[in-house]
Amino acid sequence: MQRSLIRVPRLPFSLLALLIIGLAAPATADDGAAAASDYLRAAEMALQQHQYKTASVEYRRAAIASGNPEIARQATRVAFTYGFNDDALEAAERWLELDEDSDEALLYVAQLQLRTGELRKSRRSFEALLKRGDQPQDERLLALVPLLSREDPETAFKLFIQLAKPYRDSAAAHYAVGVMALQAGDAETALERAQKALDIQPDWIKPRLLYARSLLLAGKADEAIKYAARIVGDDPYPDPEARIELAIMYMAAKRDDDALSQVNQVLLEQPSRTDALRLMAIINFRQENLDAARDDFEDLLSSGQYTTDALYYLARIADYRGEADRALSLYTQVNNGQNAVISQRRASGIIARKSGLDAALDHLQRFGEMNPNYAVDMILAQAQLLSSEKQFERALTIFDRVISYRPDSESAILGRGEVLLQLGRADEAIKSYRRAARKWPDSANVLNALGYTLTYHGDNYREAEKLIKKALQLQPDSAAIIDSYGWVLYRLGKYEEALAELEKAWAMYKDPEVAAHLAEVLWKLERNTEALAVLEEAEALDPEDPMLQEVRKLLVPHSD
Repeated sequence: MQRSLIRVPRLPFSLLALLIIGLAAPATADDGAAAASDYLRAAEMALQQHQYKTASVEYRRAAIASGNPEIARQATRVAFTYGFNDDALEAAERWLELDEDSDEALLYVAQLQLRTGELRKSRRSFEALLKRGDQPQDERLLALVPLLSREDPETAFKLFIQLAKPYRDSAAAHYAVGVMALQAGDAETALERAQKALDIQPDWIKPRLLYARSLLLAGKADEAIKYAARIVGDDPYPDPEARIELAIMYMAAKRDDDALSQVNQVLLEQPSRTDALRLMAIINFRQENLDAARDDFEDLLSSGQYTTDALYYLARIADYRGEADRALSLYTQVNNGQNAVISQRRASGIIARKSGLDAALDHLQRFGEMNPNYAVDMILAQAQLLSSEKQFERALTIFDRVISYRPDSESAILGRGEVLLQLGRADEAIKSYRRAARKWPDSANVLNALGYTLTYHGDNYREAEKLIKKALQLQPDSAAIIDSYGWVLYRLGKYEEALAELEKAWAMYKDPEVAAHLAEVLWKLERNTEALAVLEEAEALDPEDPMLQEVRKLLVPHSD
């Protein structure tokens, strides 16, 4: 029962061929059983054809038609796995109706209500869940943190504030709220809650570490390091967790040598601590000590802990060294965690070079079939790969499919807009970006995409400048946005200001498009030698880039 609070199991899709047999448990005489059987057959056929939304709908219909809680359970898990939250919620509610004592069903209902924006209902469902079992309710609340950390941070934080209200004298509850506040970016509340937890339970190490990390989030890196260092220094036998936390602080302050010193001390005292070994490997990787990093990650892989992290970084090391076959073998094994999608995208790029585009697309499709949690991500990766290979019509079709599954996918909408631009359909792209900007008014990527597109396609430079300036406020260190800002300043005739921004962008990011913009502005300012020098530097990095070729023709008409 307790485990259901922190882990939602996944449907074993390797058994899909047997699914109908397993679910068609004893038939009843009513018409609902026959209807459910028809819906199940339709769902199975849809899954075989990779029509995931259709499968989700048919499973939901089967759950509603049937009186069998197992059918509702499987319907919930299928829709949840593919990310169709409305279908999953309806199926989960049916499951709970049929089996009201199921903690798993109640957990699904609570989590899906949260995902679909029904915060008040979600709170009531989680409150009901917390009351079940013999474990103290505030400890059960703390057990929810790992699960809800995967949800939208701000929404989960709001939920936790409500759930924790009855436990004002609980250190565990204050700590749980503090962790969620930290993930939501609210450093002030995280500090406050960490301190309240310490007031109640002064010897508990976790709130002290939370306090240190909250100081870091608040932009007080030096104070955070001093606080964490005191935790280590004041204890004759420092908790290894405190040393690791201090190492993370040092890494954030770009003091990797100091971080490595703390990690080495942990490993000296406890050689079997794989979390410390992982951190040491990452530090070596950051410092480009690739031989040492490779050895560390190999040791980590042998330990059986943090396996996907080890595979991912070993793949990257092989990639950097041009060991394509080894990199591909390692990337393809990263089948879960935060690096799974980027690993398969990178693997598909290697396959495209070695075996062609269709083979790369097949790899992405197979990975999605074998790992249904990433099925829609793999469809998006197919669209992005097709776009990078200039297969724009095919890419547009797949982007449309992704958006039909995930209408709130910002990356899919932006990718589709870029494809529309490549197809010469700028008006449609601008309309799409405007809709996205209304939906996500604080998205730097969306604002930049709209502003940059307006700069290139039209003459509404004032609006473009306003959009890009807001994007820059949201992400002041983004080279792409700085480049956009420089380019719109150029269009406005502010050449010296444009030059300053574009030089900054070029120093941060050696991208052909940035170089093309910078060269054109330098040429406009009659600094021709510098313009050609930038152009030649960029051409040395990417001699085939079409934008660089166009700028060369513009600046040096007889260069052919």
